[in-house]
Amino acid sequence: MSFLVIDIGNTRLKWGLYATPAPSSELLAHGAVVLEDIDYLWDLYWKNLMHKPTDMLGCVVAGEAIKRRVEEQLAEGWGLQPRWLSSSKQAGGVLNSYEHPQRLGSDRWAAIIGARQHALHAHPVDAPPVLAVMVGTAVTVDAIDASGRFLGGLILPGFGLMYRALESGTAGLKVPTGEVRDFPTNTSDALMSGGTDAIAGAIERSLRRLREHTGREPLLIMSGGAVTRLTHVIELRAVVVENLIFEGLLTLASAIKE
Repeated sequence: MSFLVIDIGNTRLKWGLYATPAPSSELLAHGAVVLEDIDYLWDLYWKNLMHKPTDMLGCVVAGEAIKRRVEEQLAEGWGLQPRWLSSSKQAGGVLNSYEHPQRLGSDRWAAIIGARQHALHAHPVDAPPVLAVMVGTAVTVDAIDASGRFLGGLILPGFGLMYRALESGTAGLKVPTGEVRDFPTNTSDALMSGGTDAIAGAIERSLRRLREHTGREPLLIMSGGAVTRLTHVIELRAVVVENLIFEGLLTLASAIKE
């Protein structure tokens, strides 16, 4: 028996195959494919897997056409009935305080649940508040208090979106990737430093708000495809979790199996 989790984001599909539907389960295989190559997912990655999944759970924010193409490959290849996560008022030990809980992105919901479970595992007696940060095409910064209540969060452009917005709206900014500097002296470094400071600043402000709201020091957890662009920021003392969304999906899958 093995269990497949899928995260279909804005630009890529990420997948992981686990031995069992549990957060502590062994990762047997994993991979990612850009959405433009979604038709080749089975042939490139899944067809030759040694372990065949008997069940799955996924989250999807891409369009309906992408979702259907993945479902076809799951059904034709393994005979799997797809199950997709929908955000809810409460799940995985988290109470969702979003104004309309069902409108919270399912990938955010999975990451929030994964972050809460990570905090409970690290501090089983007295779990701290958590700030869950996903760094991808967009950046989400979500606050969970010590009781497991999701308070709310931010959405802001990721690094790529920031650069493309500047390139399209400003003449002469098509420059190579730069470095993060305290005082940039060229355009490449200015762009990289500006994007990093904008995202890091939003995280720092959210940490301060959560600290003041709860009266406790929050645990900062970061994940996502572009998280390495923030790990060098010394002000952000974060725990980096490679597959935070997968941890959330496995937590929910484990609860379903019980």
